[in-house]
Formats: sequence, C-alpha cells, structure tokens
Amino acid sequence: MNSKRLKEGIALSALLGFAAILFIREQAAPPGQDPAAPSVSAGKVGAAGAFDYYLVALSWSPTWCESHPADNEQCARRGYGFILHGLWPQYEEGMGPRDCATRQRPDRATIERALAFMPSRGLIEHEWQTHGTCSGLDPGQYFALADRAYAAIRVPPELTAGSAAVAMNAGDVRSAFLRADPRLREDMLAVTCHSGRLAEVRVCVDQALEPRTCGRGVRMRCPRDVPLRIPAVR
Repeated sequence: MNSKRLKEGIALSALLGFAAILFIREQAAPPGQDPAAPSVSAGKVGAAGAFDYYLVALSWSPTWCESHPADNEQCARRGYGFILHGLWPQYEEGMGPRDCATRQRPDRATIERALAFMPSRGLIEHEWQTHGTCSGLDPGQYFALADRAYAAIRVPPELTAGSAAVAMNAGDVRSAFLRADPRLREDMLAVTCHSGRLAEVRVCVDQALEPRTCGRGVRMRCPRDVPLRIPAVR
C-alpha cells in the first residue's frame, strides 16, 4: 500500500470513529433513566395498541441522583425511593414498539398529575413519545394507567424511602419483591444495576396490570451474588 492510500485509510477510520461517537451521544438516556442499564424496550416503530404486555420499570431514584445532583426537579432533597421510569409495551419475542405516529402530547394537567410518580417533566415527555404513543391510549389514559401500574407494585419495606440501609445483592432484591407480593414469580421480574449500584426493578404485567411471565430479553442485568450498593434516599 502506497503512502497516499495509507493516509486515505487513516482518514476514513477517523471519520468512521467520529460518526460512531455522534451516534452514541444521540442515544443518551433521558432524564431519570439509568444510561448504563440495557433497555429491553428499545424496539422498532410499531402500530399503536399492537403489543403483548407491559413492562413496569421502577427506577431507584437515589442512584440517578447520585450521578446527576444538578437534577433539581427530581433530586433536590425530594426524598424519592423508587419512582416510575416507564410503562413499556412489549412483544412476547422481545423488545417492543416505540415512537408510534401521533400528534397528541400530554397537557399541563396530565403532566402535573404524573409528576407525583414520575418526577421529571423531561422524562414524562420522553416516555409518552417513546412508549405511550404505542399503547393505543391518549396521554391522559396512558398516564392514568401508569399511575395504577406504579401503585400496584408492592415495594418491600426494606426498600422503601426512609428505610435503613441494608446489604443486598440483586438476588436479594428480587427475593424481597417476591416476599412482598405473593402473586410474583422469579420469571416475572428482573433487577438491573449501574456500576455496582441498584438501578431498576422491572416487573412484567398484562394489559389488566396483573403480574405475568416476562417475554424474551427481560432478565437480571447485574451479578446476583455480588453485593449491590444502594444509595440512600436524599
């Protein structure tokens, strides 16, 4: 290879690397979402209402706030434990529809109500556009259902806001949720972590919000036997 071709090859490699960096930045997580937790809901554009079940994603807010202390809306000593990250339509074979066509957006009253369980306006807007649009519901109906889904999850007492810190691994967290709700089985929920910290608990439910077996791709996202750090509520 002559020097001209070598220089052209180096230039092309650099250009491709820069393009990859831009792509990664465009995929950054929205406010309130753990950027390192693999999304089981990142799917293709689909038809609204055409899905098999929902995934209820509960985010441990102190982990987000530890990495994003400037997020005053969620983190300015609000005292949140688990908040609702999202209610995601899912396919049985894995992933789920997203970004379905709509001109609707949540109005101010809907956003104000949703802030009680999803304390970030940016997250609310993102969750509607990405997942709510595929639910077959309008914004008011979708966030009312999300509120019910959030309220239906029985958080174990050792993981409620204000509880004393406990030493737990991912398996312990899942077991605690199983004890708190006899309806649940191991194949109905998963735990994710970020840099050794508790990130999310994800519970699969049917369209009537009853717990059900998760579809393909919903699994434990951190080592089960390695102790998790569970940041304290701020």
